[in-house]
Amino acid sequence: MPYLQQLLKSAGMPLPPKPQPSHVILAGIGGVVTVAALALLHGSLELTLLLGSFGASCVLVFGFPESPFSQPRNVISGHVLSSTVGLLFLTLFGPHWWALALAAGLAISVMMATRTVHPPAGSNPVIIFLAQPTWDFLLFPTFTGAIVVVLVAWIFLRSSKRAPYPYYWW
Repeated sequence: MPYLQQLLKSAGMPLPPKPQPSHVILAGIGGVVTVAALALLHGSLELTLLLGSFGASCVLVFGFPESPFSQPRNVISGHVLSSTVGLLFLTLFGPHWWALALAAGLAISVMMATRTVHPPAGSNPVIIFLAQPTWDFLLFPTFTGAIVVVLVAWIFLRSSKRAPYPYYWW
């Protein structure tokens, strides 16, 4: 039992502070507005702008706009780089479990090496291997959708005075 207790022992850090209720509400509304914009554009432009990882991007951008992971550079570049790696591995090696695993690992490394880490984008290779899209996926939904997420966040966070988003652009 002492070994199990030692194994499960945490670093002893306290929970993060509870966010202000207004921040919680604004983050939720920001997510609604962004996903609605993506869905409406998806329906009206006959383009696919919805990507599952964009929901997680909204959590970061609206819930934690001060985080480096939430900045435009990270949101856009992280999504584009991870999708590029996923499409490259799918094209070169086909839909094999090991190619997916390598693509996911390389996407993480590329984002870290380029200082463009955006955790939701780490799921893009998985999405690509499941959907098996063409290279158009890089423009629609990846790049265009990431731009929409950033633009809505910029307008919404500035107008709500929730945060001086972004802290840096590029």
